Amino acid sequence: MPLVMFYHLTRGTVEDTAAVLLPRALARGWRAMLRGTDEGRLDRLDLRLWTVPEDGFLPHGREGGPRDADQPVLLGTGAAVNGAQALLLVDGAVASLDEARTMERVWLLFEAADPAAVEAARGEWRRMTGAGIAAQYWDDESGRWQMKTETRPEGGSA
Repeated sequence: MPLVMFYHLTRGTVEDTAAVLLPRALARGWRAMLRGTDEGRLDRLDLRLWTVPEDGFLPHGREGGPRDADQPVLLGTGAAVNGAQALLLVDGAVASLDEARTMERVWLLFEAADPAAVEAARGEWRRMTGAGIAAQYWDDESGRWQMKTETRPEGGSA
């Protein structure tokens, strides 16, 4: 069953959070797509994933190469052509409802300092939960990630 997890970044960065979430996807045996809308941010994420952690790297590639379908983690702006089971959305990137339903996990990261991003995330929450997709809202305001609310398709919050 798909789960969309909304991460409200009040202290952390997109780059730091992606560097934590993407290895979790690989550890579960999932391929992942990191979809963004800002090429500069995708460049920074690409570099970050090659250099952190210091004792290794996260195997990945940028969209548009000859081996996109083979990438364990694909970074880009388009479709998840690598057979992803996890989708990480940044900078206002979205997933269709049909696409979200095919994923094991969708992570939507948005920064508290950007009021438009916060409002867009609220809209995505309404769209996803309104379509019966399970969702969780997390924030790092306390310095640690804490789940603040959860909505399940059976109706109601947990």
